Amino acid sequence: MAHLSLPEAYNRAPYPVVGHGPRTVSVLKEALASVDDTLAADLYGQGRLIADFQRKMADYLGKPAAVFFPSGTMAQQIALRIWCDKSGQRRVAYHPLCHLEIHEQHGMHELHHLEPVLLGDAERLIGLNDLEAMPEGIGAVLLELPQREIGGELPQWDRLVELTDWCRSRNIPVHLDGARLYECLPYYAKSAAEVAALFDSVYVSFYKGVGGVAGAILAGPDDFTSEAVVWKRRHGGDLISLYPYIVAADYYFDRRVSRMAEYWQGAQELAGRFNHLDGVRTRPERPVTNMFHVHFHYAAEEVGRVMAEVAQETGVGLLSRVVPLGEARSYAEVSVGDLYAAVPKERLDWAFREVEARLTHR
Repeated sequence: MAHLSLPEAYNRAPYPVVGHGPRTVSVLKEALASVDDTLAADLYGQGRLIADFQRKMADYLGKPAAVFFPSGTMAQQIALRIWCDKSGQRRVAYHPLCHLEIHEQHGMHELHHLEPVLLGDAERLIGLNDLEAMPEGIGAVLLELPQREIGGELPQWDRLVELTDWCRSRNIPVHLDGARLYECLPYYAKSAAEVAALFDSVYVSFYKGVGGVAGAILAGPDDFTSEAVVWKRRHGGDLISLYPYIVAADYYFDRRVSRMAEYWQGAQELAGRFNHLDGVRTRPERPVTNMFHVHFHYAAEEVGRVMAEVAQETGVGLLSRVVPLGEARSYAEVSVGDLYAAVPKERLDWAFREVEARLTHR
């Protein structure tokens, strides 16, 4: 048996368990096949196609209006700029592992001259005491649901209400980084509109949870979204047409948003299997969404080798990537989607027996 790298072995496995499937051009082709060829494209942010989808998402999120953006990075920086302009304050408070802080090359500061204030500890969720410890002069607070970089953890509903009420009582706008908002809804047993009602503005993604091509929605009050439209033009976000992203977003939203409880159940089952392995634990131990992190008390190289061997032997791809956390520790991120339900249980049993034999019985 040839020794393949973990990504190669995962991609060749007939039974991958993570996500919805490979991101090939077929994702767009399938979506485009669902609409009439004569459907008129949007033009520089105008037209029935984009207007109808924006209205649909505004209604879904319970907000007066919504704007479609080519990226969430653009949408969120603009949202925070608008709130800070309204308040006259230039500081934005968020979790230390917020996307804006660790993945955007300080875009909020360089493009909008906004300054971050990091709330609390990187290894836990934001608490009320963290808000109470904020300095004066905060223009907006950003909360992420779920908190991806710590395994997709979520605050209890009462705590979330407590956090947003505290900000509202002090006239501090609260923006929701809801890239994975859909995945939170089964845990909270709330509608998207009920969750979004706690926030002044909300962003959702169309390529993460629902598996579209790209794109995002930013929703909020009418005056807020009107300003967002202007800022989108300033950022170069008004491409001549965004219809490939919008058609795919609409198609996969309708196809998958109602399946989030199924994905969550699959994540809990899969996490349980990992937690039965020696030296392996998930965070959270019992996932609260369809995503979680798997932490190994083994080096990334060793875990990757074992997972690649198991994928080749059993045909089950459990992980596609392992990240080192030191000499003898590592982790992987798992998001359950369409693929998990298609893996035969006997194959999954076999794969985990092989992982146990190869990794924990050294």
